[in-house]
Amino acid sequence: MPTLRALECLVEAVDRGSVTAAAAALHLSQPALSHQLAALEREVGAPLVERLPRGVRATAAGVAVVEQARVALAAARRSVALGRAVAEGAGGGLRVACAETMVAPLLAPVLRAWRLARPGVALSVVECRGARAVADLLTAQEADLGLAPRPERFDGRVTVVGEEEVVAVLPPDLDPGPALAWADLDGLDVVHFHPDNGLAAWLDEAAAAHGTTLTAVTRTRSATTAVHLAHAGLGVALVPTTALPPAARVAVRPLRPRLTRQVVVLDPAPSDALARRFTADLVSRGVPVPAAARRP
Repeated sequence: MPTLRALECLVEAVDRGSVTAAAAALHLSQPALSHQLAALEREVGAPLVERLPRGVRATAAGVAVVEQARVALAAARRSVALGRAVAEGAGGGLRVACAETMVAPLLAPVLRAWRLARPGVALSVVECRGARAVADLLTAQEADLGLAPRPERFDGRVTVVGEEEVVAVLPPDLDPGPALAWADLDGLDVVHFHPDNGLAAWLDEAAAAHGTTLTAVTRTRSATTAVHLAHAGLGVALVPTTALPPAARVAVRPLRPRLTRQVVVLDPAPSDALARRFTADLVSRGVPVPAAARRP
């Protein structure tokens, strides 16, 4: 297989019509360039340049090889330029797997900033229903970076973005006061989660730890949908603050004792420069608290 250096020597010699001039342009000695040409000719099995009294010119085989050599060298230059752009955060692509509740409040602002500052970077998003689904996509190499609650297990770098609280969204006819104790949930209808959403088992375990059992009046796979169902009067929904619509006028109360979880970035390839830059921007933004959760 010919080297790019040998192809570069051939193109330069043919373009300049001189081995001496080509060697000077490539900062090589004349014997070194001649050695590269000889090795390429052995590879092809035919002379590629014809030595003339005053320079060289391409043979028929040389003309054909030079044409494809130009294509190969241009591709190599593009590869290097793309690699440099990716390393500088100005090119390439990034596939982000994100827990569904975190797409709008956490991920979208960073995506918008990147779209404006780095238009050469292709960004795509895959929504997931929990940390396990995000980690599975990264393990299967179907995503490059993950934004989710901290999973039970992940073989890669985990960077903490911040912490979010689980709050109670109340139906319009319920007002327990400034906070909702876990014991207050006994006997109340709860808008719960489908088992394939990681919140379902986690909330059941948290309730059991406080001596409470959650009574599911209905189940949904989406925390955002749970907010709307609670607001419609079906029951109490226990949701992370990232699931609260920013402008929604819903009745929200903190839980006592508090229940929180870490929000993290999962990176299976910590050496990737583009992923590192994106992670730094997510950490810099942090986890915002929506107005509905601040009012109490």
